[in-house]
Amino acid sequence: MSLIVTPFGFSSTAAQVAQGVDLTGRRALVTGASSGLGAETARALAGTGAAVTLAVRDVAVGERVAKDIAEATGNRDVHVAHLDLADPVSVTAFTAAWQGPLHVLVNNAGVMACPEQHTEEGWELQFATNHLGHFALATGLHDALAADGAARIVVVSSTGHQQSPVVWDDVNFAFRRYDPWLAYGQSKTANVLFAVEATRRWADDNITANALMPGAIYTNLQRHIEGRSSGSVPVELIKTVEQGAATSVLLATSPLMQGVGGRYFVDCNESETVDRRTGTLHGVARYAVDPDNARRLWTLSEELVANAG
Repeated sequence: MSLIVTPFGFSSTAAQVAQGVDLTGRRALVTGASSGLGAETARALAGTGAAVTLAVRDVAVGERVAKDIAEATGNRDVHVAHLDLADPVSVTAFTAAWQGPLHVLVNNAGVMACPEQHTEEGWELQFATNHLGHFALATGLHDALAADGAARIVVVSSTGHQQSPVVWDDVNFAFRRYDPWLAYGQSKTANVLFAVEATRRWADDNITANALMPGAIYTNLQRHIEGRSSGSVPVELIKTVEQGAATSVLLATSPLMQGVGGRYFVDCNESETVDRRTGTLHGVARYAVDPDNARRLWTLSEELVANAG
């Protein structure tokens, strides 16, 4: 299976990859859309004419962003809804309230390298927010996605997934000493595995899911990192928010991605599978696209979500 190559790359912006795309009459949902990549992704989707819902924890901030997007794009069909991905009750309420079809779901929200925290269910916070919350959201919205007949799920992962596979016997760091980067890496691996299995499991519904690495961008995601440092990433590899959102928007809107699923993209192009850490922002670990791992994670996630609350 050859890698998918597009005309876009590192410097492409969200607006550029969405240029000429008309999603009038379609509905899109973006999590974590009150700032950073989520807000820019929502802006680009609104620019295509889609009706866009910003799923956010802080509704007041979300309303300000929605107003800005509406004014900038001329699209008044921009809405805000409360969603706390770390709270199963919030996710269930959100999915129960959703009405009608959903054409594009962008699983964008996330936390990174935060101090050790666990939810009331005992879930490690990064795994709970970055993976389990989005898993419950997507499965809860399955019928809405299936109603479209060609829905797309976009999953924002990270090259950080190369830090750790899913550690099946201790996903919640109940026995391991907590390491914020290993926890982050595990959650980002889970993001890729979700895209692999959702595409396989929901093939008959023509729902496709792809994962991506947006690049190194300064956003609120780095709030737990002293000095908001990008670590060893060279300055020339730092992207603007507009560039960082490009791959998400490409996967959500481009005709080139029609029917494509279960893959991992960097800089608007599919990335190669690797067996060792690359030391770069490219490459998807083989364990993150392994179909057996993907099925195992789905089963584990179903059990955890079913037992919540």
